[in-house]
Amino acid sequence: MRLVVGISGSSGAIYGIRLLEVLRGAPDVETHLIISAAAKRTILEETDYSLKDVEALATQVYDNRDIGAAVASGSFQTAGMIIAPCSIKTVSAMANCYAETLICRAGDVTLKEGRTLVVVARETPLHLGHLRQLLALAELGAVILPPMPAFYNRPKTLDDIINHTVGRILDRFGIPHRLTREWTGTHPPRHQPS
Repeated sequence: MRLVVGISGSSGAIYGIRLLEVLRGAPDVETHLIISAAAKRTILEETDYSLKDVEALATQVYDNRDIGAAVASGSFQTAGMIIAPCSIKTVSAMANCYAETLICRAGDVTLKEGRTLVVVARETPLHLGHLRQLLALAELGAVILPPMPAFYNRPKTLDDIINHTVGRILDRFGIPHRLTREWTGTHPPRHQPS
């Protein structure tokens, strides 16, 4: 399975990095990575990873300015694309078919070919313009998957919260993982409230 992974310049670069780490260990998964210029800066600001370390997690790496790269064509067969994190700038570009960068072109190609595009939109609070762009992108067929922490799984660490979102992304592609447990329903309370 080929997956395109984009990391754009929003806060939360760790989501894309953790995704690449997990996919590196997945059998028969080939990752094609694009990192925006702003994301390169964010990776260095927010994490202890070097750019070289992140790129080494992927099968193939492309320059975001290279609109002639393999992933820019629908004839390059993939199972889909994940942009994690996805800035509102990137959301807006794809919602309006403005494919000036390789991340946006690959996202547009993913949509036009009817493949799964998962967008881990990272911004808060959202104003009406943001919401309109997210709606337009969803109407084009994208899966909008903001990194919302879940508490029913009782996270203990930041890694638990990151892994939950990455697990949800993998679920969209049917990729097995052990990052989170499947919900089995509610259970009786441990103690009765007074």
